Amino acid sequence: MKMKAVRIQLSSGLEARPVAMLVQVASQHDSSVYLESEGRRVNAKSIMGMMSLGLDTGEMVTVIADGPDEETAVEDITKYLCGEKE
Repeated sequence: MKMKAVRIQLSSGLEARPVAMLVQVASQHDSSVYLESEGRRVNAKSIMGMMSLGLDTGEMVTVIADGPDEETAVEDITKYLCGEKE
């Protein structure tokens, strides 16, 4: 299992379109991928789950991946949340 704390740097936070893009990034990986914020852990491959977190720019989240490509999954989601793949 790989975990990394990340500050969201997307200009619009995680609204509908950025959440859809994040789910696409997460879904490219075979590993289980989760985002955790304020004690709530949500499947990063679930649009409804991700929307329920209501995350904004500047908030901290923990990216968690467990599986065969967990390193790459955490790296790709971190890059997306930091605005490198926006």
